Amino acid sequence: MAEQKLALPKDFFIGSALSGPQTEGEWNKGGKLENLWDTWSMENLDDFYNRVGSYGGNDFMAKYKEDLVLMKELGLDNYRTSIQWSRLLDENGNLNPEGAAWYHELFRASAKAGLDVFVNLYHFDMPTYLFRRGGWESREVVEAYAHYTDVAFREFGSEIKYWFTFNEPIVEPEQRYQEGVWYPKLHDYGRARTVQYHISLAHSLGVANFRAAQAEGAVRADAKIGMINCFTPTYTKENPSEADLEAVRMTSGINNRWWLDLITKGALPQDVLDSLKEGGVRLPVRAGDAEILAQGVVDWLGCNYYHPTRVQAPASKVDQYGLPHFADEYVWPDAVMNESRGWEIYPEGLYDFGMDCAKNYPELEWFVSENGIGIMDEYKNRDEQGRVIDPYRVDFVRSHLEAVSRAIADGAKCRGYHYWGLIDNWSWSNAFKNRYGFVEVDLMDGYKRRPKQSAEWLTKVATSHVIE
Repeated sequence: MAEQKLALPKDFFIGSALSGPQTEGEWNKGGKLENLWDTWSMENLDDFYNRVGSYGGNDFMAKYKEDLVLMKELGLDNYRTSIQWSRLLDENGNLNPEGAAWYHELFRASAKAGLDVFVNLYHFDMPTYLFRRGGWESREVVEAYAHYTDVAFREFGSEIKYWFTFNEPIVEPEQRYQEGVWYPKLHDYGRARTVQYHISLAHSLGVANFRAAQAEGAVRADAKIGMINCFTPTYTKENPSEADLEAVRMTSGINNRWWLDLITKGALPQDVLDSLKEGGVRLPVRAGDAEILAQGVVDWLGCNYYHPTRVQAPASKVDQYGLPHFADEYVWPDAVMNESRGWEIYPEGLYDFGMDCAKNYPELEWFVSENGIGIMDEYKNRDEQGRVIDPYRVDFVRSHLEAVSRAIADGAKCRGYHYWGLIDNWSWSNAFKNRYGFVEVDLMDGYKRRPKQSAEWLTKVATSHVIE
């Protein structure tokens, strides 16, 4: 008897995820201001793989019409991108007409191509002049972000149905302020949590502005507001100690529950706040903040899922920098790894996330807002026609969609799936090192697009909703 194929609901949407700073290019044209990626690229290009800085993206601003047609031809009906704060507003917080015109044209062309656009308002791309005023450590910048969201909602409110305040708000505190990976490469756990707290306030003010603009008719009545975060279900060893379970509680609390509680309850998890305080971390709480956070409840959530997190009890309560340390990494002996990226491949984590939401946040609707696999040196694997041969990408996406299908069958309110990097794009300091796309971008041939072998499989799944 043939194995029964899993199917996704007919109203389950399948699309693509991208971002402004990783695709648009034209970094200093049309009145666009310098953002942190531009600044880092100019100050130390050697920090970027093959010295490919932020400037080009994947040339989307020149190729958007071609790319929109390509998305549609591959069977997709929607995609997510971001408005760049540094392109939409000038240094005085006023609308940049050239930037606004670009986004109006993109949204018009998308509608003409039959594609709904999901719009995110912040994808790690702070204008540099605001970073120099304190960045997310500054209340002034929180207010500047709130102003930016209000301008965006009122400028594009009649065009866009799906809005999001932030992409992966946990990442910038970690990468810039805690782990020292991204410019300006700081190692300060307390400052990282200040940034995380202020981003939470900024999100909540953005949601409040959305509600106000919608109530006034500036935003279409059927529009929805959400947040997108990278969720990493947290696991520990078999037969864990109490200390191991504590490591899970705090790691998941900072990375996952913080945001889930904020967007469903309008508050931050008290046990996490208490543990931070006990560890010597002081958040910059002011009178009235609780009322601001209470406005942060959203209509739905985007879940970016790439890998789980595995932790165990820390050997020391402080790290090499003297920072609070709540967990050590646990290396699971059965882990299957994407060696190119150093990330574990664990589709079951997506199922577990769905079950956690169904149990602890039962009213929350969500979708997989990013999921994908990045592979190094793909260009070496080609058929006689020159196509990249990438069966691993099909295997990766199939296994994760199967996990989603099972989660839906068991009660998860998952409404759709966006693949990250449908078309190869620039990826932060990794640049084009790891390729995610179902479509290749040839950097040696004017950013030419070429579908990979896997694209045929994607089209079948997107148009049939059957996971083959």
